[in-house]
Amino acid sequence: MEVKASVKHLRLSPTKTRLVLANIRGKKADEAVNILRLAQQRPAKYVQKVLEAAIANATNNFSLLKDSLIVKATMADGGPVLKRMLPRAHGRADVMRKPMTHITVILEGEVDKKAKASKVADKSDIVKASDIKGDTKKVKDMAKSIKSADKAKSGKKAFNFQRKAGER
Repeated sequence: MEVKASVKHLRLSPTKTRLVLANIRGKKADEAVNILRLAQQRPAKYVQKVLEAAIANATNNFSLLKDSLIVKATMADGGPVLKRMLPRAHGRADVMRKPMTHITVILEGEVDKKAKASKVADKSDIVKASDIKGDTKKVKDMAKSIKSADKAKSGKKAFNFQRKAGER
């Protein structure tokens, strides 16, 4: 399964960023983080942040094994360019270009079946609106049963957010 993370409008040169990205392409995710941590180039710390965000997306949102993650693709696309004028002799001016970069990192890995099963079990408590079909008494009963189950789990009193008559 593929997982993607990106950052846009970084004030870095795309060509310099591509040099850093070439070092981690095809490597394991942990190895790529170590390479970026030791790299001296300025874009390395920004690429490391994007890579760590992609790893977090993979493990938390998609239940992928962290050990199986591989950097499949990396891209540094050019963004908008800020143009500033630099005064020169004899009343002339040069254009100073300040480029921006969009960095994208794509990881590939295997699904952790144990974590995926536990996430599916957690979602089984959710009640769909199509299950109820307009029966208000049934809705109130279900809400009471959920509140009592939550009380039993936490051991605390449930807080009532409804106002009493006469309160502001």
